[in-house]
Amino acid sequence: MHATRSKARRPKGFTLIELMIVVAVIAILAIIAIPQYVEHVRKGKRAEAMQAIGDMQLREERWRADNPTYGTLDQLTGNAANSTAYNASLKYYTVSTTIVAATAPTTYVLTATRKGDLANDPRCANFVLTMAAGIATKGMSDSNNVDYCWRQ
Repeated sequence: MHATRSKARRPKGFTLIELMIVVAVIAILAIIAIPQYVEHVRKGKRAEAMQAIGDMQLREERWRADNPTYGTLDQLTGNAANSTAYNASLKYYTVSTTIVAATAPTTYVLTATRKGDLANDPRCANFVLTMAAGIATKGMSDSNNVDYCWRQ
């Protein structure tokens, strides 16, 4: 006959230490993942600026093919109402054109100004494209991250 021993049963569930370890691991993962996710979302939104500037650059070149100077935003879109509608269709940026009078017709500046939740983007400022004598130069209004912001 075997002697029966009474086994102490362990209560079901998790100990407080086990729960604290799980919470700590989740917190560490969140600290790493959330900033990367937020930056990834911002990159997607910045693509709108590059698309809008590319669109306006093509419009400028089409305008210049038929006119002695580059065009203003109103001229490129048809009129002031269309310019307003064009910018209203952009969710994160507002596009503007500047014709540099001293060197016209060979110089214009396209600017995509941040709006909405991108207005406080810590990494990329407003996108600027300067066309001078047939050479396009990409830049930012007040940031040193030109390569990072434009290479998305």
